[in-house]
Amino acid sequence: MPRPLVATIHLAALQHNLAVARKSAPSSKIWAVVKANAYGHGLARGMRAFSSADGLALIEVDGAVRLREMGWRKPVLLLEGFFDPADVPVLAAHQVQTAVHCVEQIEMLEQSPVRSPIDVYLKMNSGMNRLGFPPETYRAAYERLRATPMVRHIGLMTHFANADDVLNPGLPLEEQLRRFQRGTDGISGERSVANSAAVLTRPETASDWIRPGIMLYGGTPGGASAQEFGLRPAMTLTSEIIGMQEIDASEAVGYGSRFIADKPMKIGVVACGYADGYPRHAPNGTPVLVNGVKTRIAGRVSMDMLTVDLTDVPGSRIGSRVTLWGEGLPIDEVAGAAGTIGYELMCALAPRVKVIEQ
Repeated sequence: MPRPLVATIHLAALQHNLAVARKSAPSSKIWAVVKANAYGHGLARGMRAFSSADGLALIEVDGAVRLREMGWRKPVLLLEGFFDPADVPVLAAHQVQTAVHCVEQIEMLEQSPVRSPIDVYLKMNSGMNRLGFPPETYRAAYERLRATPMVRHIGLMTHFANADDVLNPGLPLEEQLRRFQRGTDGISGERSVANSAAVLTRPETASDWIRPGIMLYGGTPGGASAQEFGLRPAMTLTSEIIGMQEIDASEAVGYGSRFIADKPMKIGVVACGYADGYPRHAPNGTPVLVNGVKTRIAGRVSMDMLTVDLTDVPGSRIGSRVTLWGEGLPIDEVAGAAGTIGYELMCALAPRVKVIEQ
């Protein structure tokens, strides 16, 4: 028998969440973001589930090529751009669009011997201070790209830092919009600014293209729960109870004896650990479902196992179904208890975990 840990990918949920994005911005085209192996859900599954999207966006050059090899014929966009002059002929051969965020990338395009032009998105740094040209130099970068034979159409893009917190005192959303509008004033080209948070909480920011990511996978970008946004979980991680212990008050559980029982308890051992992608730092009290009953982690997560409180779970036994996150237990609730975000849990799913489609 294989180990009972299974990640189920719900293709219908992926399609539903894409429809939520479409409904939120009906006049916009959609770049469905499938970076990081479609947020841990599988690039091929993402491609099939998002077949009605207008384009797919990711950051891996080899992933873009793989999409073409798997039969994707609509646009593909590299959100971080390319990394080496040798990438340029690959993009041209497969007609992959790319972000351009620095002078060095422009130079690589200018110096490329290839003369099969590609479409690009010129990225503006509107305040996040990761990638992009500042508003003051944006027009000059645009004009330089226009003069480059390797470049066909130029789109305009930026990335919001706080779309889920529009009044953030460090960088309000309105300030980023103002900078983007100032830097692109009078420049033609399709615009793309809205990520998941903006699509869900500020749909009026949607322009020619939106770029939903986490919302497509049933996670929240912030501002409200995924359920409140009408999203469905696309990944359910389940396992089973593989061992049980009856312990007395004052007995400890797990490495470091981090959990001390305050009463007689029944402890269950679950076949899932940090080598499977479950966060090692998840504290006592992190929620899990056993036989559909919500209970909690009791003790430190180890490499292959974690331990849960079964004291108030009637009928629990070896073989009882355990839901770590997904249907019935939002991934964001688990992530919040562990001090992280749902994105990390999805992307951290280990290769040794069996994955099935539903």
